[in-house]
Parts: sequence; structure tokens; C-alpha cells
Amino acid sequence: PDTNMTERFDCHYCKESLFGKKYILREDSPYCVNCYENLYSNTCEECKKPIGADCKDLSYKDRHWHETCFHCFQCKNSLVDKPFAAKEEHLLCTDCYSNEYSSKCNECKKTIMPGTRKMEYKGNSWHETCFICYRCQQPIGTKSFIPKDNQNFCVPCYEKQFAMQCVQCKKAITTGGVTYREQPWHKECFVCTGCKKQLSGQRFTSRDEFAYCLSCFCNLYAKKCAGCTNPISGLGGTKYISFEERQWHNDCFNCKKCSLSLVGRGFLTERDDILCPECGKDI
Repeated sequence: PDTNMTERFDCHYCKESLFGKKYILREDSPYCVNCYENLYSNTCEECKKPIGADCKDLSYKDRHWHETCFHCFQCKNSLVDKPFAAKEEHLLCTDCYSNEYSSKCNECKKTIMPGTRKMEYKGNSWHETCFICYRCQQPIGTKSFIPKDNQNFCVPCYEKQFAMQCVQCKKAITTGGVTYREQPWHKECFVCTGCKKQLSGQRFTSRDEFAYCLSCFCNLYAKKCAGCTNPISGLGGTKYISFEERQWHNDCFNCKKCSLSLVGRGFLTERDDILCPECGKDI
């Protein structure tokens, strides 16, 4: 037969015949070993040489090693089929990693092994099972906690041990309360004795150890103006005039007939009315 018609079997890259030679298929195309290694071999991270087709290629995070080069950076023991950890581009066996980088548990002082769950707070670390409430000794886990005097407390235990109790409802005050007469109150418990509105942040006064908003206090206890009958609170420097057990706001102390202000003037009284001397001379 015509030799030109014989089907050729050449390297896909260098076109040299592969008859009788070792070759490697890649995406259905054959390559001689030399071309395949030059084109597709990965470079070993350790020795920087290509990882040949006849070698085992071990990879981790897009990095590659010969099987014999895949060892601990520190102690040089093989990491093949063993657990390992990576730190700053280097691979370490778990023993070397623990000695070098693992944190010590703040409670039991033992190493916290890589890959195990740990709790961290303000630069300290704990085994998950060692991070417990100082009072009830139960693991805190992901629950809220309150540190005090180098100890950690779950919130219920902290409240039982340290929190102030509201004098009104007897429950713990955990956030911003109110101090009144040197006693602690919840903001929502510190209310006007009269209308029950919260007094926190409001002006208030007290009578017989009970707190009142100004409105309730004036209605209950303040002197009433003989002119307008509204309370005279006496708070905030309110000026008023007093005469024979009666009181008037300054602005209400006027002549009943001509409305002339009698503040600082002489005046006459006719039953419940006050009159200027001019209007009173007809009495």
C-alpha cells in the first residue's frame, strides 16, 4: 500500500511521530512526554522543578508539590495523608503548628489545637467547653455574657449577683436606671404618683416622699390664685403676692373695676375683690 496513505500518529505540539513512544492524552490530543511536561506540568513549590507525568502531583489551594517534597516546613516530616495547617505560605504538621502558633486556653492553660472551636475575647482564648459562667459553671457558647473582675458571667447570673434591684418592681436594673433619694429605679418604673407618666428627663418635685410631675403637684398642693384660680407653683421663681391667707399671681393682682395693676401700690378690699384707691373711694 501507499505509505503516504498510512494514518500518522504525531505529537500534537512538536509533530514528531509517537509510534513506539510513550505519550499522554490531553483533551483527546496526544503529546510526547517532553512536550506535555513543558506545556502542562505544574512546578513544585518546594524544589521548583516540574512535576513530571510519572510523578504524583499533590495540590493544595492551587499550589503543587512532588510527593517527596510535600513535607512539614519545620520538622520536614512527610505530610502525605496527614492533617496539616498552613501559615504564611508554609505547611506545618499539627504538632509544629500547635507549638508555633496555637493559643493557650485562658482557663485550663492547655493548647487549643488548630481546627477545634475556640472562644476569643480581648486577646484571650478558651476552649469552647472551658468558656463557662463563673457562677453557674455552664458553657456560655454564643450567648451574651458580662465580664467582671477577670471572670465571665452569663447575663442571668450577673443580674442575680451584681445588678441593682429597682425599689419599685424588685427586678434587676441592667441598663440605665434612675437614682432618686439614693435608691435605684428602672426608668419606666419612676413615674408620677398622680398621672403615672415617666419622670425620667422631666422636671418633677416631691411631697411626703412621693414624686410628682409639676402639673400634678400644682393641681394637688399648690396655692390657688384668688384672681384666675390657677395654681401658683412657686417653682422656677414664680412671683406672687400674699395677703390675709389669699394669694395672687403678680399678673392677676389687679383692680377688680379698672384692671389697674396693684403690685407695689396701695389697695382696698371689698369682700373677695381688691380695688385701687380711686375705685374704692365710693365704697
